Amino acid sequence: MSAIAGIVLAGGGSIRFGSDKLLAPYHGSSLLHRAIERVGEVSDDVIVVMSPAAADPAMPPRAKVVRDASEGEGPLAGLHAGLLATVRSDLAVVVGGDMPDLQPPVLRAMVLALHDGPGDAAALATTDGPSPLPIVLRTWPAADAVHTLLHAGRRRLGDVLDVLDTVVIDEKTWTAMDPGRRSLFDVDEPGDLER
Repeated sequence: MSAIAGIVLAGGGSIRFGSDKLLAPYHGSSLLHRAIERVGEVSDDVIVVMSPAAADPAMPPRAKVVRDASEGEGPLAGLHAGLLATVRSDLAVVVGGDMPDLQPPVLRAMVLALHDGPGDAAALATTDGPSPLPIVLRTWPAADAVHTLLHAGRRRLGDVLDVLDTVVIDEKTWTAMDPGRRSLFDVDEPGDLER
């Protein structure tokens, strides 16, 4: 199988949370470390994209921090920084640093859907359409598409799925591996830690 990078987007401002949510304790770890651990189960390398002003948290040995030079430009700019750092990887599994309950079987199914078939992106189907996270991307087509989107003033993470040939894994398939739909769970407020 091709080289696979994990990209953890960790550049958000935690405004609704009230403090740096990525450092919040969660099941014996932190939100960020849980996301790194989960994506690390399906990738060869893990890249954590942080804003330039963020403090350097302690990282697991296999995680490499990349700074998003365009602070304030949104998650799409962070994705671009992460993709540019994946020099030797054909595929990138992209998750949020606030997604502590990602299910590795679901991530593996997304990787296989893209590895074994056509398309430049894989996403999970939801009732609202393809979820913008987690996603799996073919690294270089995605980097080119994100670059074009940024220059066009588009900043939403979901925009990349609009312009790439996206394989959408139907809800019945992925929820059979994740009946609780934990792969879509993200933490926005302190109360979310109890869910």
